[in-house]
Amino acid sequence: MSNTEGCGDEPEAKTEAHPQSTCTTTLSGTGTTAIPESPGTPTTPGASQPPATTTTTTCTTSTAATEPGDAATTPASGNCGSSSAAAGAADGGGMPTVCIVIGMAGSGKSTLVQRLASHLSSEGKRPYCINLDPAVTSTPFQLNIDIRDTVRYKEVMSQYSLGPNGAIMTSLNLFATRFDQVVNFIEKRAHERKYVIVDTPGQIEAFTWSASGTIITESLGSTFPTVIVYVVDVPRSVANPSTFMANMLYACSVMYKTRLPLVLALTKTDVMSEALVVEWMKDFDVFHQALKSDTSYANDLMWSMTLVLDEFYNSLSYAAVSSITGSGMPEFFAAVDKAVIEYNTTYLPEMRKLQEKRMTEKARQEEAQLRKLKADLAKNKAKSTTAASTSRAHRPSDDGEAEGEDSSDPETDNVDEREEEDDEPTESAWDHND
Repeated sequence: MSNTEGCGDEPEAKTEAHPQSTCTTTLSGTGTTAIPESPGTPTTPGASQPPATTTTTTCTTSTAATEPGDAATTPASGNCGSSSAAAGAADGGGMPTVCIVIGMAGSGKSTLVQRLASHLSSEGKRPYCINLDPAVTSTPFQLNIDIRDTVRYKEVMSQYSLGPNGAIMTSLNLFATRFDQVVNFIEKRAHERKYVIVDTPGQIEAFTWSASGTIITESLGSTFPTVIVYVVDVPRSVANPSTFMANMLYACSVMYKTRLPLVLALTKTDVMSEALVVEWMKDFDVFHQALKSDTSYANDLMWSMTLVLDEFYNSLSYAAVSSITGSGMPEFFAAVDKAVIEYNTTYLPEMRKLQEKRMTEKARQEEAQLRKLKADLAKNKAKSTTAASTSRAHRPSDDGEAEGEDSSDPETDNVDEREEEDDEPTESAWDHND
């Protein structure tokens, strides 16, 4: 990658490319997908494993540049949400603000990330850039962590017989299983960087219902001040009120799903002014007038949803930006800083309450399982004692042995029992066991 505006210093590690060096990741009942392996330990290209019934992911802590000049990244290792970040915050050390950039495909997310990285670099603030889009061919900014170094999108599509969208979602799921390493790696840079910028794929459903989106947002949100940046394409929204409404519904859904503060980034203002979009959010009647030109069956629904979203608009922070001219950057970061205050005063205490509730529930379940285990062990012990007593009661005895005493030779017992037969045959312990 060349002529890119940097995200601070060089990536963590840069090594010679080994495009054929792979290891494997196995998903439940599916197959394998290739993951880069440390240089110097290549495996057979195209190697695969049979379907498995458990989830096992293998990843390495070093990566290689896949193309000359590309920024190599190093996946992190460690535990998600470890105590080092909390300890740093308690000591007064500033934790970096994580900005997760989300939006519909084509809304300008990657271009916005490039502008944000360029703006911060020009001010001497080195951002930490992460790419979560496994299908992107190139990025206009320098990366510190890249999902493409861990998960091979095309091989996922081929091995699991998936389409483009399904392969992207599966790649995110695979990457999410190793996201504790990403969190740990950011923690190591916590006192060097003020901002962490995360670029995401256009498959917005990853953050509305997929488990990978939940893992990513909760992992980051429980460790660092985290803000959702929802990107709205102003020209498209102004051209069609239904597109604007869809954007607002998605933004509202993401905010309530992630439980994190949200900043609306109104992009492409160099093409069209954001004034009408802002007016639609502030003035109910203006949007109603715009709906009159729409004669579709969804008109009444959008009219009703406007009433529902009124409270959402009142508490929403937004900033109009242009990724081409760079206008609106100070206002954008001011809105992000405001959202961080909201995170610390509102979201963080609520998140801690949820974590404590989960820990209490987990402890209760573990205690219940322990009690059940002890009860089962006691029941099995009682059954074993009863069975042993019954077995001894049915064993015959001779004059030289105590009643019920076992003989070391089963064949001798049978012979002794035959010799003791008088009028009625005695049930043999050997026959009883059979």
